[in-house]
Amino acid sequence: MIDLDTEICICNSLNVKDIAECIKKNNFQTLQEILDNEDCPMGNKCEACHDEGFNNDGLNIPLVLSMVKQGKI
Repeated sequence: MIDLDTEICICNSLNVKDIAECIKKNNFQTLQEILDNEDCPMGNKCEACHDEGFNNDGLNIPLVLSMVKQGKI
């Protein structure tokens, strides 16, 4: 399990917990819905959080979305 305080979207200072809460609150089902949202903007600047992760560690928004869908967070 990853630490919920791990920052995923560095440019918007959002950690796993912040992103998961936004996904749940807005019932997002796709990465595009997340990126297009204006409620809690994320992934709209450096975009590293879309794919490889800011630290090239694979911790990214799609991973958080998947974990939320699986009920893991």
